[in-house]
Amino acid sequence: MDVLHCLARFGFIAATLVTLAAAVMVVSLRNIFHCALALILVLLGVAATYISLKAEFFAVIQILLYVGAIMTLVIFAIMLTSKIADTTVPQTNRQSLVSFAILAMFDVFFIGSVIKTSWKVNAVTMAANVDAKVLGMAFMNEYVFPFEIISVVLIVALVGAIILGRSDQ
Repeated sequence: MDVLHCLARFGFIAATLVTLAAAVMVVSLRNIFHCALALILVLLGVAATYISLKAEFFAVIQILLYVGAIMTLVIFAIMLTSKIADTTVPQTNRQSLVSFAILAMFDVFFIGSVIKTSWKVNAVTMAANVDAKVLGMAFMNEYVFPFEIISVVLIVALVGAIILGRSDQ
């Protein structure tokens, strides 16, 4: 193994560990603003994973859409909600055992699916090069409806945060 390959493998492992640590922080921190900042780190780690998989287009889209646009919207929604730091608002969830049980069932299903799937990787599929134009056409033709639904949901979330933030008046 050459030095560059070892460095790439070390970078992938480091990015994965940082992503996993940040994901634990997202669900374990008590301050929701800090959770949002940890989620930004998780999304950047996913972009690093895309880069290591040689999917640079998806890495750029991940950074532009999720880190840039959606997390900005989430942080503004948090900041516009005035009662978020109120001491009377509970900061913990009493359903942690139920959520861990559901997570364990999902993990069993997911790991079983990964193990049972026959991953057909050969030289022909590895050589197939899909460029950004083909992906862009697919996103704007076949998958335009999910993008529009997501934009409506984000606008509703922002309007809801504004309404919650102005409810004192």
